[in-house]
Amino acid sequence: MQCSVGVFNDVPMAVLFVTVGLGYAVGKLKIGPIGLGGVCGTLIVALLIGQTGCQLHGELKEVAFALFIFAMGYSGGPQFFANLNRSSLRFMVLPLIEAIAVISIVLTATRMMGLDPGTAAGLAAGAATESAVVGTAAEALKHLGLGAAETTRMESNIATAYTLTYLVGLVSIVFFTSQVAPMLLRLNLKTASRELATRLEAASDDDVATQPALPRLVGRAYRAEGAAGLTVGQLERQIGGRTLVAGLFRGNESLSADPDQKIEAGDIVALIGVRERLVNAGERVGVEVLPPSAHHDVLQLDERQVIVNKPGLNGRTLGHLARMATQRHLRFVWVQQIVRSGMSLPITPATQLLHGDRLTLVGTDPALSAAAQELGTAVRHVDTTDLVFLCVGILLGLLVGMLSVTVYGIPISLGSGGGALLSGLVFGWINFKRPGLGDMPPAGVQLLKDLGLAVFVASVGLSAGPDAMTLVREHGAMLPLVGLAVSLVPACLSLWIGHVFLKIEGPLLIGAIAGQHVSTPAISAILAASQSSVPLLGYTVTYAIANVMLPVLGPIIVALAYRVG
Repeated sequence: MQCSVGVFNDVPMAVLFVTVGLGYAVGKLKIGPIGLGGVCGTLIVALLIGQTGCQLHGELKEVAFALFIFAMGYSGGPQFFANLNRSSLRFMVLPLIEAIAVISIVLTATRMMGLDPGTAAGLAAGAATESAVVGTAAEALKHLGLGAAETTRMESNIATAYTLTYLVGLVSIVFFTSQVAPMLLRLNLKTASRELATRLEAASDDDVATQPALPRLVGRAYRAEGAAGLTVGQLERQIGGRTLVAGLFRGNESLSADPDQKIEAGDIVALIGVRERLVNAGERVGVEVLPPSAHHDVLQLDERQVIVNKPGLNGRTLGHLARMATQRHLRFVWVQQIVRSGMSLPITPATQLLHGDRLTLVGTDPALSAAAQELGTAVRHVDTTDLVFLCVGILLGLLVGMLSVTVYGIPISLGSGGGALLSGLVFGWINFKRPGLGDMPPAGVQLLKDLGLAVFVASVGLSAGPDAMTLVREHGAMLPLVGLAVSLVPACLSLWIGHVFLKIEGPLLIGAIAGQHVSTPAISAILAASQSSVPLLGYTVTYAIANVMLPVLGPIIVALAYRVG
């Protein structure tokens, strides 16, 4: 590490923290749903500070990137493998379209504009808004057999080309998915999402929004008057909304609340269901009362969080599970939330459960505990990282990355970055299948991803500073235009193929295109435009696949661009 700026002479490593801190501060600035993000902000700041002569040398950036890419694979492993099923085949085509189109456009630009492999990879990384490509491509440059100076120059070009094209790729995909794609499909995104939600029998988003401070599930007890003569099953169907009779009491006796049990006048009926349904249930059942003192806990709702991992559940819909719920305890459990890839999915009978989903279940014990065991394992809260597991995983990834094959004279290798990503996927899956083996706290994994990538791009950006202006003068005006094509052509192809051939519903298709681009700002804009969470059902599938597929493009583009050039 070296720096010619006086204030950093005594403590040169301080420039790293200044760069990352300022970069993430710049990345927080937003215009609507669009923000640079911490990675792009860090690269911009690093390129500017790099003009002063401050540089980072040594193995710091390789170590940082290995930690980042392994952590990314570790966190995404369960969802990636869960999506490799027949029900996701239609959506899996879209990330493949993205990868093929990006490679084709970048290689065409490489041939026509005389781009070097570094610039080509940076163009792909920025326009596709996939920061991990910066690292996998930079590592792949070392396998081309070039001199140290030439490798450093191309590595600098990765950072500069990424910075020049990132904002173009970000803005274009946000605008395309939220505004242009619905127009091309001739649909009103808000109306189409509501219609699809109705077909999927989704819970109304308006119902949740009107009373955000109140829980949707409540328990109330009534003295049977109007409900006298009905069976438990008939009363549940009349109230609707999956309302359940949690308890039936006649005098001091507790009766079985089986669907065929008849209700008599004066019985106390304990109901659990959606608040909006139970508010008006008194008109149908009778006067609201307290449950018998000996059974005061019959309406005491509890909550469990579980990770779906049981065999046979992957790809099953909530509706299918409900039809299979023949055991009594499953009747008294509600799925309150499904979190996948950090997003909360809509709760509909057509919503598929995938391994790795985090479910929030609400119900009464002991039925709640029994149901949680059937669906998965309880969410474990761990405080320490298994460093042995982490180190073994990264070491195995580095060994895999050393393997190389030559195809038509082109040396192709995953490199240390691709190897660490593959290892992370496998080790994340192992931890998912065997909880307790190789634990890493979610907050610790997120820190490895954020700080690892930030340190890496800061190192690359600082080293690129002196060479950045050369690339800007040579290709600066054209790179953003090519980046626009890299961003929009795959999106347009996916829209056409997904609509015409794959027959994917409009809101799901638009969400899936945001996912194939791994764009959180894009899905945020889509959710705001649709005022519905339905597009997330398409987004999470393609996001899980593309988040693994796109980083692998780095070594491929470097190898092919070197051959074409």
